[in-house]
Amino acid sequence: MADIRPFRGIRYDLGKAGALSDLIAPPYDVIDSALQQKLYNASPYNAIRLELTQEEPGDNDFHNRYIRAATTLREWQEADVWQQDTHRTLYVYEQEFTVEGRTYHRRGFIGRVRLEPFGTGRIFPHEETMSGPKADRLNLYRATGMNLSPVFGLYPDDDNEVLSNFDTLLNRTLPLEATDHLGVISRIWPIVDPGVINKVTALMQEKPVFIADGHHRYETSLKYLDERRAAGEVTTEEAAPNFVMMMLVSMSDPGLIILPTHRLISGLAGITASEVEAMLGEHFICERIGTGDAAAQECWERIEMDGSQSLLALGTMADGVWLTARFRSPQVMAGLAMEHSPTWRDLGVSVLHILILDQLLKREPPTACKYVHLVSEVTAAMKAQSCDLAILVPPATMDHVAEIASNREKMPPKSTYFYPKLLTGLVFNTLKGN
Repeated sequence: MADIRPFRGIRYDLGKAGALSDLIAPPYDVIDSALQQKLYNASPYNAIRLELTQEEPGDNDFHNRYIRAATTLREWQEADVWQQDTHRTLYVYEQEFTVEGRTYHRRGFIGRVRLEPFGTGRIFPHEETMSGPKADRLNLYRATGMNLSPVFGLYPDDDNEVLSNFDTLLNRTLPLEATDHLGVISRIWPIVDPGVINKVTALMQEKPVFIADGHHRYETSLKYLDERRAAGEVTTEEAAPNFVMMMLVSMSDPGLIILPTHRLISGLAGITASEVEAMLGEHFICERIGTGDAAAQECWERIEMDGSQSLLALGTMADGVWLTARFRSPQVMAGLAMEHSPTWRDLGVSVLHILILDQLLKREPPTACKYVHLVSEVTAAMKAQSCDLAILVPPATMDHVAEIASNREKMPPKSTYFYPKLLTGLVFNTLKGN
């Protein structure tokens, strides 16, 4: 069963730290240097100074951004910029955002979840991880002893039974509110009512949890727990490192949006649409759509209307041509990825990487891949000539996530993008005691 607990979160004292909108930051993996500096400029207490501290010339093992994050944390504690909540609390978290002109509301709650190694219980990953981000987060955990941002978890609840327990309390109180750099409005309500908390945690005991985002942070939490155990610091099952801070959202929430992750490929200089058609022709039915931005948009509309995982679209920078490619050889994927389930093999992103990039378009030296989520970002890259080949990929669905994760498989990296990201700075969780 999933062991969900309230906790005494650490939050900003807004009377000392300032407006919450000036204190929040997105998670580390979507912050570039320009946004990092913008957040630094927003406030001396912005969470970026912990989440992704700036590097400095001359950094070494004894003077680096992790040590600076730990120093900043201590300074904030000494200045009482932070306060730890008195009561064990669950935090209802709502995000209001717009995608393609439509406004959505996504609501869940933040609690502590007992860690368990993947494959042993009721918490399921769905995506592969990379060693670099895990090493980075582990260094930050060691330095700060904190969960700075929540892992994003999903649970099945067709009737919204879990979250409905909060409704009466939410209607009685105003939330804390912040607007981020993308215009996403975040609202948070601390819930301390023990009756409501007991109902929610009891209902969650019977539910599996699928990790939507934050796989690196979850795996880092497991590694950190192992280290603290080895150091003799985890002596009971209730010790803080046994848990990780997690945002939990129903898989039926109407605001749960999975955006596609399109690929921008470099290392195929001069490749044309005719060459792509020749390379894909044995396994795909290709259709030329046109040139330029309008053709890219039409390709994407066809992918959306099709609704399957078998239709991709490719644009070649050299001649500006866009074409669709419908996969017609599932038996090839069965041979190339026989260790995976049919559902995994059918994913558009699996076909793209296993067959197209690793087999049909393979080059030496290997091609490089960048990731974007909007067609406008793809067409901008084409205009800037910053890639040789752009590939539009259909998004995976919640059904794919649940089925593949339940099989204890993991999708290829960057298979899903749950928009918007969860903010850092609304609430923090100490790993040194609760």
